[in-house]
Formats: sequence, structure tokens, C-alpha cells
Amino acid sequence: MLASGPLIAQTDNNEPAAVVELGGATSSNLNGQSSAGGDVAIEFTPIENWLEIEVGTAPLFARHLVEWDTDALFKKPWTLSKRAELMIGAGPEWVHTRQFGIRTNALAGEVALDFMYWPGAQHRFGWFIEPAYEYTFGHVHERSIGVSWGLLIAIP
Repeated sequence: MLASGPLIAQTDNNEPAAVVELGGATSSNLNGQSSAGGDVAIEFTPIENWLEIEVGTAPLFARHLVEWDTDALFKKPWTLSKRAELMIGAGPEWVHTRQFGIRTNALAGEVALDFMYWPGAQHRFGWFIEPAYEYTFGHVHERSIGVSWGLLIAIP
């Protein structure tokens, strides 16, 4: 009781400060054009069990096409078990496209499901798969269905 130093409360919460997602991505618009590339994102939890925010980008490549999709998704998480988690999210997306030498930028909306699996009890490394639907608000109003998958890396 008479300790002069500061007291530090410790919690038993082993949740990481953030989770990095590294992997691949594919996308196909409803006109049949497909593209593939990489995916990188970081996810953090501002409100436990209610809100997770993911910010990421995916460069996608096809013949005569390079597209950069950069998004911010706001997700509601559900814990399925000690090792599995499911999230449903939506948010804005910026789409930068270069096709046949012409560059365009457009705002889009995205809806995604995110399934995470952590094989170890410590939740240091895991796997994810994230199917998504995208609607571009540009002059073309392109609709796409895509999927991202890969490795989860927890940042303590």
C-alpha cells in the first residue's frame, strides 16, 4: 500500500495489437475479365468483439491491365472457436487502373467475408480466406467478385 512506484495492471488478454495479412488475390468482373496478384493488409481491433478495421492493397495484373485496389474495411467479428474467427465487413475502396496506357481512378464500395484460422493456441501465425464483392462508382459501374487468401502474422 505504501509503494511509491506506479502500479501497472495486467490483463489476461492475449489479443495481438495488429494482424498482418500477406497473400494472393484474384478478381473477376462480371464481364468475364480476370486478374490476379498479391495482397497485403493490416488489421486492428479498436472495439473488442464489435469492430475490426482492415486497411490493405492488392495489385492485380491481367493482359494489358494493372489495377491497384486499396481499401478500408470495417468488420464485425464473431469467434467460432478458440482457433477460428469469422468477420463480415464493408467499406470504401480506391481503384487505380492502367489499361492500354490509359490511367483511371474510381471510388468503389466493397463487402467481404473474412475467415481466419489460427492453428496454434498463441495466435502468432494463421491462415485467412476472404471472398469479396466490389461495385465501382466510376463511369463504368464495374462489378467484381474476388478472393484473397494467405498468411496471418500477429503483431504483439
